Amino acid sequence: MIDTPPARVTAPLNYLLHLADNAVVLGQRNAEWCGHGPVLEEDLALANMSLDLIGQARLLYQQVATRLGGGATEDTLAYFRDVPEFRNYTLLELPHRGPLVGYAKGGMDYSTTIARNFLYSAFMAPLWQQLQACGDSVLAAIAAKSLKEATYHLRHARDWLVRLGDGTDESHARMQAAILHLMPYTQEYWTVSALEQETLQAGIHIDSTQLAADWNALVDDALREATLVRPSASGYVTQGKTGLHSEHLGFLLAEMQSLARAHPGATW
Repeated sequence: MIDTPPARVTAPLNYLLHLADNAVVLGQRNAEWCGHGPVLEEDLALANMSLDLIGQARLLYQQVATRLGGGATEDTLAYFRDVPEFRNYTLLELPHRGPLVGYAKGGMDYSTTIARNFLYSAFMAPLWQQLQACGDSVLAAIAAKSLKEATYHLRHARDWLVRLGDGTDESHARMQAAILHLMPYTQEYWTVSALEQETLQAGIHIDSTQLAADWNALVDDALREATLVRPSASGYVTQGKTGLHSEHLGFLLAEMQSLARAHPGATW
């Protein structure tokens, strides 16, 4: 019996942008800890994870730019698109603190950073695992590289989740509050939008049921060990992947894109 090779498929550009935007936005957020980490080792760890994420974004943006043509580059895609054009999950653009809005100020809270990194990497590790066999050879290669990084990010975040959750009264309370604040944003992982429909029609079949089962198992196991209570995720379902973002993304992009926009066409 001769094995038939899988059909060659091409991931939709919007899906590649979704993956890239997720990585670049979280990379930018985590990089805000550079020089401000709670301990020197964590300062360096978060900086390195930011570089991993930005590296993933670059590979994905390069693929999009190649297919778009017309002078598109990884830089134009990262620095010269506006808020409604970004397709990242809303979870990733939130500041490192509780539910403050607009110009409200608050100190950076490491428990919020750890909770977000855990809830996201627990989703991305199984996703990259599935995308290795997606049929798009370029995306599959990016997935194989990214899986190794996401696995480390998950281990790092989980270790800190347990350490803080099962630590002092204050660290436990802060981590519980961070999980309570961020858990509802994870509903966006499981909503079906035009983005998912386009991806399925292109032949990129992601088993969301299996991803949800794996994610829930990872989350429940970690929260149990951290002596944290899993809160309800019910409530408003965010729609960042469709271009409807919180007020926080505009501030993040303004800082991230300011130099490129002040000197368009500059080379370094």
